[in-house]
This record gives sequence, C-alpha cells and structure tokens, in this order.
Amino acid sequence: MDPVTLGFLLYLALILGVGFYTAHLTKSMKDFALGGQRLGPWVIAFSERASGESAWLILGLPGAALLAGLLELWTVVGCISGIIFSWFFIARRLREATEEFDALTIPELFAKRFQDDRGILRILASLIITFFFTFYVAAQFSGAGKVLNVTFGITHMQGMLLGAVIIVFYTLMGGFLAVAWTDLVQGIIMLGTLIVLPLVALIEISALPAVDFQFDGASLFAGKAGMAALAAAIGGLSWGLGYMGQPHLVTRYMAIDKAENIKISRRIAISWAVPAFFGSMFIGLTGYFLLQAGSMSFDGQVLTSAASLSDPEKLMPIMAQNLLHPWIAGIFISGAIAAMMSTADSQLLVSTTVLTEDLIANYFQRLKDRFDILAIGRGLTIFIGLLAFYLAWQSTDLVFEMVSYAWGGLGASFGPALLLTLWWKRISKVGVIAGMVTGTLFTVFDLFGEWVSARFSAFIIAFLAVYIFSILKPDES
Repeated sequence: MDPVTLGFLLYLALILGVGFYTAHLTKSMKDFALGGQRLGPWVIAFSERASGESAWLILGLPGAALLAGLLELWTVVGCISGIIFSWFFIARRLREATEEFDALTIPELFAKRFQDDRGILRILASLIITFFFTFYVAAQFSGAGKVLNVTFGITHMQGMLLGAVIIVFYTLMGGFLAVAWTDLVQGIIMLGTLIVLPLVALIEISALPAVDFQFDGASLFAGKAGMAALAAAIGGLSWGLGYMGQPHLVTRYMAIDKAENIKISRRIAISWAVPAFFGSMFIGLTGYFLLQAGSMSFDGQVLTSAASLSDPEKLMPIMAQNLLHPWIAGIFISGAIAAMMSTADSQLLVSTTVLTEDLIANYFQRLKDRFDILAIGRGLTIFIGLLAFYLAWQSTDLVFEMVSYAWGGLGASFGPALLLTLWWKRISKVGVIAGMVTGTLFTVFDLFGEWVSARFSAFIIAFLAVYIFSILKPDES
C-alpha cells in the first residue's frame, strides 16, 4: 500500500473513531445540537474555523487565484475582515442571548426573542437554512469527488459517494460533539496544508532556472477599470458579509461553555484565518508559475498551463503529489478532505437540528409522540445527505460557484436580522421576516448580477428591509 493511501486510511480511522466515541455521549437533542454547551475555547475556535472554510478554501480559492491572479486578494481581505467582525460583534452577544432565551437554534432564538406564537419565524428560517445548506453540502460532496479522483484515480462519482457516506455516518453517530472534536483535528491539518504547501512551492520556484514568466494575473482588478474595477473589488470583499449569517458558524458561538471564553476563542480563530487565507491564495499563484515552468505532471502528462488542467480546482492535490514526500502528501490531501467534511457535517447537523427542533417538535406532535426526537433527527440527517448527494451528482457547477451561491444566500437572509437583533432594541418581528425574505429572494433571482455580486446587493437590501419594516411595523409593547 502506498504512503498516500495509508495516510488517508489512518486519517479516516481517526475520524470514524471519534464518531463512535462521542455516540455514547450524545443522549439528548441539546447534546446533538450544541454538545451540551460544555466545549472549551480551543475546540470551539478550531471548530468554527474548520467549519467555515470548506472545499472552497482548499480547492475553490486556489483554483480561482490560478485563473484570476491577484484579483482574489479582495476575497482574502474580505473574508478575514468578516471573521474578525463576526467574532467581535456577534459571538459574545449571541452566546448571552442563547442563555437568556434557552435556544438551541437561530430560528428558536428569533421565535422566543420576538414571541412568535404563530411560528412564522421558525418555519421561514428553518426552510431557508435547509434550502441553502443543501447546495452547500452538495458542494462539499463534489469537492470530495475531485480530491479522491486525483489521489486514487477513482471516478468523481465514486469519490462523492465515499465522502458522503463518511460524513453522514459520523454526524449521525455523535452529533455536535463528533463534529466539534473532528473539526479540531481537521482544522490543524488544514492549517498545515495551507502554510506548508505554498512555502514548498516558493522554494521550488526559486530553484528553477531563470525563466521569463508571463503573469497574466498581476493586476488587482484583472485589467478592469472604472466601475467594473470597483464592482470586482466589492465582489471579493463581499464574502466577508456572509460570516455573521452562517448558521453553522454562529452555532459555535452558541455552544461554547462560557461567554467569557469568547475572547480566547476569538484570538485563536483570527490567528488561524490570516495564514490560512493568504496560504490558499498563494497555492493558486505559485501553482500558476509551476505550471508555466512545466514542473508538475498528472496522470503521466506534463502540465504546462492552467488550461492543461481538466479542472482548476484540482490544483491543490496535484501540487501536493508533485512537491511533497508521499507521506506528507497523504496527510495534506487528507487536509482537503478534512475541509469538506468539517463543513458538510456542520451543515448537516444544523439542517437536521432546525427541522427537528423548530418544525417537527413544534408542529408534528403525532410524529414526536411516536418516535424519539433524537431518532427523528438522525433520520433527517440521512435524508438531507441523500438530497445533497443527488444535487452534487446532477450539478456541473464548480465548488466555488455553489459555495458562493449558498454563502451569499445565508449571509443575506440571516446576517442583517441577527446583527440588528443583537444590537438594535427597535428591531421588530416583521423587520426580521422582511430581511429573511428579501435576502433569500434577491440571492435566488440576482437582479443586479450584471453590476455587482449578489452577496453584496442581497445583503444591503436585506439590511435596509429589516430597518425600514421595523420602523414601519414595530412590535407591540
């Protein structure tokens, strides 16, 4: 057995072992959804970062930087800024609100905060989360297919199936505890991948004979000027707006053992994000020069340009196989799988929790009486996993595109509503509903796509909707 395969199998054994171990610790829906709120700052910080940065960071962003060059610097700056903002302005207040209202999910928090007896907030929020998360999980399954195809030569379909089975299994077994503890391991491997691989690539480039490289991506605006350049910059920066509205990330703030530990987690998370994002971009940039120099091969063929790759999002595993010792390559390719698993499991968990806790537990009493609520949650995990797998199978979109769509939709639907709920006393139930509806609709229909990213336009419109409708239709005191 070659070292890459052995390293990957050892990684899988570790992850599945965590799933089995945490299964006996998961005895209630609170354990399944938030780990019983007994996890410390290190686990929470790594879990939040590993869950936030999926196949998109390991595969999508390097592929985008390979094609677009320094234009992706705007994305890197936007994401790091969004992470910092979310940890400073969402995390602690959300943890305190979770305790005040005894909420397990964002829909439940909204419902209790605004005394939503009719259940409109619960139902609407639950359906929006499930809709966008299905696309998001599908992107992770697609990413798993690409990495396993490059690494082991199995088909994209077989790779997706293997990744889906593993992710659904350990989420099913251990719930939040399995997800959080595996995220700690996965976050460490991901960070190692994103720091070491571009450094090795730079050393390799410095050892090449003098070559007159032609770098098409040297412009921060990809050769655009005027309003087109501004729109390109805003499009990249707008990724940062999504962080405060991602249910699988803000759930980490809700799950930490004490609000006072948010400060420690914040430092860890930001220290992880800065090298990880710059490292991801540099994988794409260094990969460009290595391809141009003809220094890499795949499947017996020398690669000489981005065009010679069948898919630019396969750059990272190809670089790892060409530049690193097989043992290290096996570990770092496991890092790519880790990125997908750590996000997909979190999204499966949140989708399952909101459907179980916010819909079935409140509106399907007969089903709740007939079956244990935890068993229902686990059944829904399988159902959503199958739905996401089917979507990944049918989709021809890149991971980057699918994540962009889901990320923008969730950020616009929940970001403004959650931010203003935590910081503005005059916010109303109608305002929250208006924000969630407009955020969803303006992402789905993308009316301003010709001028600016839907991640930006939908967020701004949703923010205005929350504010305006809260003023026009205040809650009765």
